[in-house]
Amino acid sequence: MPLNDEQNSDSESSRLSESTAASSDSEYSRQSFNSDSSSKPSSPASSPPKVITFDELMAAARNLTDLTLAHEIAVNANFCLKHEDFPQNSLVGTVKHIVHKAFWDHLESELNEDPPEYEHAIKLFEEIKEILLSFLTPGANRIQNQICEVLDTDLIRQQAEHNTVDIHGLANYIINTMGKLCAPIRDNDIKQLKATDNIVELLRQIFHVLDLMKMDMANYTIQNLRPYLQRNLVDYERTKFQEILEETPSALDLTTEWIKESIEDELSSISDESSSSSGADSSSKPIISPTLVLNNCYLKLLQWDYHKTLPETLLTDEVRLQELREKLNQLKIIACVCLITNNMVGAAIVGMPDFAEQLKRISVPLLEGMNKKTFDLKEALNAISVQICSKLNRSLTERGLPTLSEEVQNNLMGQIAHIVEENNPISSLIDKRIQFFMRSLLALPHFQKCMPAMPGGLSVIQTEMELVGSQYASIVNFNKQVYGPFYANILRKLLFPEESVGKAESETPTN
Repeated sequence: MPLNDEQNSDSESSRLSESTAASSDSEYSRQSFNSDSSSKPSSPASSPPKVITFDELMAAARNLTDLTLAHEIAVNANFCLKHEDFPQNSLVGTVKHIVHKAFWDHLESELNEDPPEYEHAIKLFEEIKEILLSFLTPGANRIQNQICEVLDTDLIRQQAEHNTVDIHGLANYIINTMGKLCAPIRDNDIKQLKATDNIVELLRQIFHVLDLMKMDMANYTIQNLRPYLQRNLVDYERTKFQEILEETPSALDLTTEWIKESIEDELSSISDESSSSSGADSSSKPIISPTLVLNNCYLKLLQWDYHKTLPETLLTDEVRLQELREKLNQLKIIACVCLITNNMVGAAIVGMPDFAEQLKRISVPLLEGMNKKTFDLKEALNAISVQICSKLNRSLTERGLPTLSEEVQNNLMGQIAHIVEENNPISSLIDKRIQFFMRSLLALPHFQKCMPAMPGGLSVIQTEMELVGSQYASIVNFNKQVYGPFYANILRKLLFPEESVGKAESETPTN
């Protein structure tokens, strides 16, 4: 594929995409930005500057935690809580092991005394009773009364005073009750408890299985809560964020800076176009599309340095956005390698209709972990180019054709290795095409029903690009639904400061 033909179409494509975004600017019209949106229930209320107390700051942190958790439950169908033990060779794992061993050893020594000392065991039974009661659903009165009756700590303490505590009988009752209340996945754990004879080890294992059951219960609750959250997530997130904003007025500072940078980029672009256009009226104030500004903001996330903090309104999707960026970087490398190979040894590929799929099968495993600091992209590209040359030569030999000369192979491997260099023309071109596709995707009113045309040079990764693009557009569109009123207030102040000042003055009471 000739590079110069594709490059000539880039400027036209970019202008077309921006024109489409501007023409579909119904979401953030100038009228809506100058209107009083604060009276609407869904619009964020403005907060006057105030001194933040520690309690207010902690409340904001709790709100952010609740917001992040609710968002994750709703958008991530695979989200669940997992029971994780610290490695024993870690500091935390070592300390935990020592403390637990000391506790259970002390319990064992108390029970082995003559007469036995039951005080610590009674406290354990009391804790077990509370855990078992927490598993019950409303209306389970019979089993609730039974648990309270059998694990009555006052009664057990009286029995201990007369040395008549049936500690094995209590443990067996607990195990049988756990068997009735646990999920089927825990049946094997219950069987193992029944096979344990040592009472101290049995109590220790009972607590372990109870921890697993608490995790099961939490995940069951999450599963039942997910449909409700999905139906009400937009209002819930917006309300929660408004609470954060009221307690921490600076909670939109990074978001404001993010939008401001996009406006400055757009003004700079308009200025460059005006200076290159003959007869342009430099005195006229440039008209900027709010939708175009916001879409440019979202496009910045695909090249974001995730060592920096994201805008506050994007924090709930930070992991997903980072994964998409890493996937796009991987796809960019694959497209670059394919384009270079096509241009240098296109004739050899003609007889390999599945070359694109073979290239992906070679590249994807070698490009795993590109985001890690220890990843050596140069080494990975070298391995990819070696395998490409090997496959091409094998295919040529099978078709009775001469293999690639050493000079051609070295040139091919050198061109692929140069992808890592800054301002590499092939890498810049593919990156530009990817950005254009994503920009066009955001400009579509209904991206689910159709996809924009795939730019030249990206056909090898079309399926993967459409999947990533769909995931990206879903995140963006949902974010706009939740935080649209907050963005509207920021954009109104930044784009139309005169109207904002005039409105504030008109609302100021006079003496």
